[in-house]
Amino acid sequence: MTKHVIHTAAAPAAVGPYSQAVAAGSGQTVYLSGQIGLEPGSGELVSENFEAQVRQAFANMQAVIQAAGGTLDSIVKLTLFLTDLSKFASANAIMAELIPQPFPARSTIGVSSLPKGAQFEVEAIIVI
Repeated sequence: MTKHVIHTAAAPAAVGPYSQAVAAGSGQTVYLSGQIGLEPGSGELVSENFEAQVRQAFANMQAVIQAAGGTLDSIVKLTLFLTDLSKFASANAIMAELIPQPFPARSTIGVSSLPKGAQFEVEAIIVI
Protein backbone atom coordinates (compact mmCIF):
# COMPACT_ATOMS: atom_id res chain seq x y z
CA MET A 1 0.00 0.00 0.00
CA THR A 2 1.19 3.49 -0.84
CA LYS A 3 0.64 6.07 1.89
CA HIS A 4 0.98 9.80 1.24
CA VAL A 5 0.87 12.36 4.07
CA ILE A 6 -0.99 15.60 3.36
CA HIS A 7 -0.12 18.82 5.21
CA THR A 8 -1.05 22.46 4.77
CA ALA A 9 -0.16 25.59 6.71
CA ALA A 10 -3.71 26.82 5.98
CA ALA A 11 -4.95 24.54 8.78
CA PRO A 12 -3.57 24.21 12.31
CA ALA A 13 -0.54 21.97 12.78
CA ALA A 14 -1.18 18.63 14.41
CA VAL A 15 -1.21 18.88 18.21
CA GLY A 16 0.04 15.32 18.61
CA PRO A 17 1.66 12.41 16.79
CA TYR A 18 -0.62 12.38 13.72
CA SER A 19 -0.91 13.83 10.22
CA GLN A 20 -3.55 16.29 9.03
CA ALA A 21 -4.56 13.71 6.41
CA VAL A 22 -3.28 10.55 4.76
CA ALA A 23 -4.06 9.38 1.23
CA ALA A 24 -4.18 5.62 0.89
CA GLY A 25 -3.58 3.40 -2.10
CA SER A 26 -3.45 5.30 -5.36
CA GLY A 27 -4.37 8.52 -3.57
CA GLN A 28 -8.06 8.23 -4.34
CA THR A 29 -9.24 7.81 -0.74
CA VAL A 30 -8.04 10.35 1.83
CA TYR A 31 -8.58 10.03 5.58
CA LEU A 32 -8.60 13.38 7.38
CA SER A 33 -7.74 13.73 11.03
CA GLY A 34 -10.20 15.59 13.23
CA GLN A 35 -10.21 19.37 13.10
CA ILE A 36 -11.26 21.62 15.95
CA GLY A 37 -11.81 25.37 15.89
CA LEU A 38 -8.17 26.41 16.12
CA GLU A 39 -6.88 29.43 14.24
CA PRO A 40 -4.10 28.16 11.94
CA GLY A 41 -1.68 30.98 12.83
CA SER A 42 -1.96 30.99 16.60
CA GLY A 43 -3.04 27.42 17.31
CA GLU A 44 -5.59 28.81 19.77
CA LEU A 45 -9.36 28.35 19.75
CA VAL A 46 -11.02 30.95 17.55
CA SER A 47 -13.55 31.73 20.30
CA GLU A 48 -15.43 30.26 23.24
CA ASN A 49 -18.55 30.55 21.04
CA PHE A 50 -19.78 27.15 19.83
CA GLU A 51 -20.88 28.31 16.38
CA ALA A 52 -17.58 30.10 15.77
CA GLN A 53 -15.72 26.91 16.69
CA VAL A 54 -17.88 24.86 14.30
CA ARG A 55 -17.27 27.27 11.43
CA GLN A 56 -13.50 27.35 12.07
CA ALA A 57 -13.32 23.55 12.32
CA PHE A 58 -15.08 23.23 8.94
CA ALA A 59 -12.77 25.89 7.46
CA ASN A 60 -9.73 23.98 8.75
CA MET A 61 -11.14 20.75 7.30
CA GLN A 62 -11.73 22.46 3.95
CA ALA A 63 -8.11 23.69 3.87
CA VAL A 64 -6.83 20.13 4.36
CA ILE A 65 -9.25 18.82 1.71
CA GLN A 66 -7.97 21.43 -0.76
CA ALA A 67 -4.35 20.50 0.08
CA ALA A 68 -5.28 16.90 -0.82
CA GLY A 69 -6.64 18.05 -4.19
CA GLY A 70 -10.30 17.74 -3.29
CA THR A 71 -13.32 19.93 -2.62
CA LEU A 72 -16.18 19.76 -0.15
CA ASP A 73 -17.99 17.70 -2.83
CA SER A 74 -15.29 15.04 -2.31
CA ILE A 75 -16.53 14.19 1.21
CA VAL A 76 -18.11 10.74 1.47
CA LYS A 77 -18.19 10.43 5.29
CA LEU A 78 -18.17 12.92 8.15
CA THR A 79 -17.96 12.29 11.85
CA LEU A 80 -18.96 15.10 14.21
CA PHE A 81 -17.97 15.15 17.87
CA LEU A 82 -19.82 17.47 20.28
CA THR A 83 -19.23 17.99 23.98
CA ASP A 84 -22.88 19.11 24.32
CA LEU A 85 -25.42 17.24 22.16
CA SER A 86 -28.03 19.91 22.94
CA LYS A 87 -26.09 22.03 20.40
CA PHE A 88 -26.55 19.44 17.64
CA ALA A 89 -29.19 21.50 15.80
CA SER A 90 -26.77 24.42 15.55
CA ALA A 91 -23.94 22.22 14.21
CA ASN A 92 -26.38 20.55 11.83
CA ALA A 93 -27.55 23.90 10.44
CA ILE A 94 -23.97 25.11 9.88
CA MET A 95 -23.06 21.83 8.18
CA ALA A 96 -26.11 22.05 5.90
CA GLU A 97 -25.05 25.60 4.96
CA LEU A 98 -21.43 24.68 4.18
CA ILE A 99 -21.52 21.14 2.75
CA PRO A 100 -23.03 20.72 -0.73
CA GLN A 101 -25.77 18.21 -1.47
CA PRO A 102 -26.03 15.32 -1.83
CA PHE A 103 -24.83 15.20 1.75
CA PRO A 104 -22.20 12.63 2.77
CA ALA A 105 -22.82 9.84 5.23
CA ARG A 106 -22.42 11.12 8.78
CA SER A 107 -22.18 10.05 12.40
CA THR A 108 -22.52 12.37 15.39
CA ILE A 109 -21.01 11.42 18.72
CA GLY A 110 -21.36 13.06 22.13
CA VAL A 111 -18.04 13.16 23.99
CA SER A 112 -17.05 14.35 27.45
CA SER A 113 -14.14 16.48 26.27
CA LEU A 114 -12.01 17.40 23.25
CA PRO A 115 -8.42 18.65 22.88
CA LYS A 116 -7.67 22.21 24.00
CA GLY A 117 -11.14 22.54 25.54
CA ALA A 118 -12.87 22.58 22.12
CA GLN A 119 -16.62 22.03 21.99
CA PHE A 120 -16.70 20.57 18.45
CA GLU A 121 -14.54 18.40 16.19
CA VAL A 122 -15.08 17.14 12.64
CA GLU A 123 -13.25 14.42 10.73
CA ALA A 124 -13.81 13.25 7.18
CA ILE A 125 -13.11 10.67 4.53
CA ILE A 126 -12.89 12.00 0.99
CA VAL A 127 -12.57 10.39 -2.42
CA ILE A 128 -10.78 12.29 -5.19
